[in-house]
Amino acid sequence: MQRQLVIKPLVDALFAYLKKMEPTVPTSGQLRKAYTYILNQEKYLRVFLEDGEVPIDNNASERAIRGFCIGKKNWQMIDTINGAHSSAIIYSIAETAKANNLKPYDYFVYLLEEIPKHMEQKDRTFLEDLLPWSKKLPEGIRKQQ
Repeated sequence: MQRQLVIKPLVDALFAYLKKMEPTVPTSGQLRKAYTYILNQEKYLRVFLEDGEVPIDNNASERAIRGFCIGKKNWQMIDTINGAHSSAIIYSIAETAKANNLKPYDYFVYLLEEIPKHMEQKDRTFLEDLLPWSKKLPEGIRKQQ
């Protein structure tokens, strides 16, 4: 409700201004690219006004990747496709663990202890119990709420 009352008029005014000023923007260059982008994305940029589940900003996403961005200079030894692929898997597991309120280190230890116990099995359904959202994970790897 507040988004409709307070923010929607501001968003409407922004797009009205951009459309009014568009003819004065040079036909090429960075400013034209920015104008074209924002006007083409208007429909998607307005979604948060209608759906209260859509966050008004991307701060949560920014926080989630902050550690990854800060550490990227430390990973110069990952100079192969396989190294990059492995790194992506590890970070995906860590971030998914965090998103599911797990302690990433403890979750990795648990995975590395449990997966080898099943290596001889053809049936991989045990993996369902190891997923970060599984109710069958031990309580010790969950963060206290």
